[in-house]
Amino acid sequence: MTNAQVGILIVMIVYLLGMLAIGFVVAKKNENISDFYLGGRKLGPLVTAMSAEASDMSSYLLMGLPGLAYLSGMANVGWTCIGLAAGTYLNWLIVAKRIRRYTARTGSITIPDFFSDRYKDKHRVLMMIAAVVIIVFFIPYTGSGFAACGKLFASLFGADYHVAMIISAAVIISYTLTGGFLAASLTDFIQSIVMTMALIIVLIFGINQAGGMGAVIENAKTLPGYFSMTQTYNQTTGTASPFGFVTIISTLAWGLGYFGMPHILLRFMAIEDDSKLKISRRVASVWVVISMGIAVLIGIVGLGMTKAGVVPLLEGSATETIIVRISSLLSEHGVLAAVFAGIVLSGILAATMSTSDSQLLAASSSVSENIIHEFFHLDLDEKKLMTIARFSLAIIAVIGVGIAWNPNSSVFGIVSFAWAGFGATFGPVVLLALFWRRSNKYGALAGMISGGIMVFVWKYAVRPIGGAWDIYELLPAFIVAILVNVIVSLLTPAPEKEITDIFDEMKARK
Repeated sequence: MTNAQVGILIVMIVYLLGMLAIGFVVAKKNENISDFYLGGRKLGPLVTAMSAEASDMSSYLLMGLPGLAYLSGMANVGWTCIGLAAGTYLNWLIVAKRIRRYTARTGSITIPDFFSDRYKDKHRVLMMIAAVVIIVFFIPYTGSGFAACGKLFASLFGADYHVAMIISAAVIISYTLTGGFLAASLTDFIQSIVMTMALIIVLIFGINQAGGMGAVIENAKTLPGYFSMTQTYNQTTGTASPFGFVTIISTLAWGLGYFGMPHILLRFMAIEDDSKLKISRRVASVWVVISMGIAVLIGIVGLGMTKAGVVPLLEGSATETIIVRISSLLSEHGVLAAVFAGIVLSGILAATMSTSDSQLLAASSSVSENIIHEFFHLDLDEKKLMTIARFSLAIIAVIGVGIAWNPNSSVFGIVSFAWAGFGATFGPVVLLALFWRRSNKYGALAGMISGGIMVFVWKYAVRPIGGAWDIYELLPAFIVAILVNVIVSLLTPAPEKEITDIFDEMKARK
């Protein structure tokens, strides 16, 4: 191992130990199950904003977006970022305050809880189905995060993939297991800072190595369709390909996923004072736009570095390693540079960990709180509930490690499918539950099931047809789910007065 690699490894180990320390420090604050899964609704506006966005921006921020920009230019990555930025802002604007107030009024501490409490579903069927959906989509999603961590260490230091993956998973499991939601939120806040530092360091160093921003822009301009929003650059042929209206709409549809993401919605529910959500919204929206913009710019700069001969030409999925390549190059410029490179690579680790810890909590709450405690009506004291919560989290994490065991597993494919799954099953239910008085439990249940089924049908039966049918499965599934929800609600009995009274109370609050 070279001196540069030793410097990088030391920084990354210090970072991981810091995350563990936070988990052990805040563990004493978990006095009951509400503290473990929702932090006792005590998050400040800054932690709420940054932990929400850190848990959202997984490794695709530091790997996926730069790689996509490097490979095909602005169209694909540009419309994706526009969709994600719009979805982020609208979620904070229209959902955050209403769901915080509603869940506080109903005493709900998880998203499945909220669905059953909102519609007074005494048999807890809505909660059970929602909990199963979370488990189905989040366990492999968590596994993909473990896999990303393992691949990072294996590629950097030549370490055994399985050993690296297990150690990374153990760190994430440990601080989440001990500190719960509060630990996950505080570590996510710190991880968002590390991710920001990583983006800035790589951008400045990359521009310098590429010969300046002017050289970067001039190189990109020579590539057909690279800066177009209606064409995409084809690296293989060196020509421009059309990026049509259907593809643009399909790409923008990523933004719809935010309305149904449990780990993001939980941050809204956990803020100490809903009047401070305006601050959180502004911080979150600005950070998302700036961070994604820098990530895209890094991809363009990386291409300029290839032109300058300092980074080899990357093709296909290898383009996602552009930040890793730049960091390795940075580490060769002395001890201080190696430290900076370690911060950058810790940023990639942070992006993955901040998502995995939130997913672990959401999945374990579905097992322990929603299924074991609520659905099967096991009357347990707080200490036993905490034990079951931690045990459930550990079991789910072990299953995630099993899923991540294959080093060739597709990370992006799992993330894309899970995003569509949550967006289509939960998004329409959340929106109608918060904003439509006539919505009832029958419509919510039918919408949730139809949305989930349509994700699978469109992904595996319709989309492969190609052409106009080649649309990201989230969009058609979301539309079907919201239509089914509305139609079934109108065809079945109106909600009881007790339910509409609470809805009117929430609507009256400004």
